[in-house]
Amino acid sequence: MTSTFSMPMFRPFVPSKLRPWVYVFFAFTFQLSGGMYLGALNQMVGGMALMREDLLMCLYANLAGMAIYFPLLFRMKFRFTNKTLLAASALGVAACNLLAPHISFLPLLWLVCFVEGICKIQGTFECMSNIQLWMTPQRDFTVFFPLLHIVILGSMQLSDLLMTYLLHHYHWTYMHLFIAALMLADLLVIATCTRHFRAMKKFPLFGIDWLGAVLWAALLLQVAYLFDYGDWLDWWDSPSVRRLTLSIAATLAICLWRMSTIRHPYLEPRMWTYRHLLPVLLLITLVEAILASERVLEETFYEEVMHYAETVSVQLDWSVLAGILAGCMFAYWWMHVRRFNYLRLLIVGIAALAAYLVLFYFTLSADLHLSQLFLPVACRGFAYAVLSATFMTCLEEIMTFQHFFQALSVFNMLHMVVGGVAGSALYTRGLACLVPDNMARYGQGIDSVAFSRAPFDLGEFLETAFVPSVMEVSIKQLYGWAAYACILLLLLFLLYDAPVRRELKRIPQWKDVARQVKNSFWRTRHHPAEANDGRPSPPQG
Repeated sequence: MTSTFSMPMFRPFVPSKLRPWVYVFFAFTFQLSGGMYLGALNQMVGGMALMREDLLMCLYANLAGMAIYFPLLFRMKFRFTNKTLLAASALGVAACNLLAPHISFLPLLWLVCFVEGICKIQGTFECMSNIQLWMTPQRDFTVFFPLLHIVILGSMQLSDLLMTYLLHHYHWTYMHLFIAALMLADLLVIATCTRHFRAMKKFPLFGIDWLGAVLWAALLLQVAYLFDYGDWLDWWDSPSVRRLTLSIAATLAICLWRMSTIRHPYLEPRMWTYRHLLPVLLLITLVEAILASERVLEETFYEEVMHYAETVSVQLDWSVLAGILAGCMFAYWWMHVRRFNYLRLLIVGIAALAAYLVLFYFTLSADLHLSQLFLPVACRGFAYAVLSATFMTCLEEIMTFQHFFQALSVFNMLHMVVGGVAGSALYTRGLACLVPDNMARYGQGIDSVAFSRAPFDLGEFLETAFVPSVMEVSIKQLYGWAAYACILLLLLFLLYDAPVRRELKRIPQWKDVARQVKNSFWRTRHHPAEANDGRPSPPQG
């Protein structure tokens, strides 16, 4: 049965056909935002007198805020009106963008980025959840997730492009001012074109484990800090890293103890028992770790070997954007139009990821032209879009609605933070080991014959020829090892070719969800013995 689509939160003078497009525009503006925009990383390092790791931690704090907030999204939707949530989100994003460039105290800067991530995901969710029936009247997530990832992944590339072009003509802080101006435009439209509306009766914020949310957020940020600063602190040779590792273990133990002892934990124990959940979480972590080559190996190659300016290397974002659009449309065709096996779509995505790594391995050279990289980075965008949309669809299919957003929170902790930061640390450590080793190996070629021509400028030779050549060889070696790992993963998928699920289950209406939540708390308050002694039904997977 299909549901009728309408948007009664708009005032009558707004045309019906224009209303969903206004929310699409809102979603893009929210996704363009961020705490600190790393397209101008080198300029921010000098302008703010911060290290590269400090600014990367801003990114991970922003992503952590988004990931940890997922279990609260529907509770906020049941509590506040649509207009209140959108206005608060836009105001929060604008305030954080205006404050962030002027904060030099790192813990406060990270907190601002964390809050910005919460506002960003709340605004995006409020927009996309209200136009879901417009996108797919049957609430078919094989339609919704590919289209959602066009907004999410496409905005990532557009944000990088916008940041680079603003930096070229103005100052890096203009990106923050531009996003704040977009949020003010959103607020103007919200104030004039929408009214307070709620789809169901107001439900109080009862039974939320706020302390549990803080503990899981602290754990996530500690893990990100460990991998981000680990190489700079010399890993476990540093007393501070050893203390941080003990702190992570203690925080994890407290989170697990609290999850198993209180009545309504932030992440429920039953959520972990669904079949196929752990393999999905492991696979997305591995894929994100491999894709961290974009942030470490590619950027090092562009800066240290090719010496590209930001306006040159950013041209590759157009190819990535084309790959993302192709990947989302391919996932839509595969899952919705043809209804093919999900696992085989994952195989296609991993094959595209392997193609990216292999193409980069054989293409990477100081003599290449920028156009030779268009195909490899397009394969990366295609792989990322296919895998992201498919993993999220598989996750929705194996979970009941009661635990889906909790699982989505864990999924995004690994997807957006842990996998990427761990992969970046691994690649960075690889470069730290391979570059000195290759310098020692290839440095043997610099002998009296090499010095025979006169005059011989040793400094110029090392800067323009020797060091870039060593970096090129080291980066190529790491791409080779990453390609081996990805091909091994692809072979394992080919050996285990079985579907997660072919048939789609029906998605409950929001009123049914609200009724289930209300009934669960009613039983908890009025029948405590039943709540404590009852045996929950096994999860469906």
